Amino acid sequence: MFPYLLLLALLWALLWLLRDRRTLPSVRDKHVFITGCDSGFGRLLARRLARQGYRVLAACLTPQGAESLRGDTPGGHLRTVLLDVTRSDSIRRAAEWVHREVGDKGEGRGEKGLG
Repeated sequence: MFPYLLLLALLWALLWLLRDRRTLPSVRDKHVFITGCDSGFGRLLARRLARQGYRVLAACLTPQGAESLRGDTPGGHLRTVLLDVTRSDSIRRAAEWVHREVGDKGEGRGEKGLG
């Protein structure tokens, strides 16, 4: 019984590693906007996607959080912006920044508030 469990655990670990290595055919033109990147899940997701080659647009509440995230994430796939989701002027500035970063490649072009 034990060898079967060991084999099953190894197979699960192998499939887990293969799943994590999957990417889209071309992620160079894909942008991802993530809020809450100062800490926690937002920060982890931003770092992981940047390592996989996505162009990550990470929104942080504090300048310290943004600077720390940029320092912890090697490569040039991550850009940060300050965003306080409780302030409409901050949301507007972040939306304008995203529009400048993404240009005409974004899904949100033409939506209210984005262009």
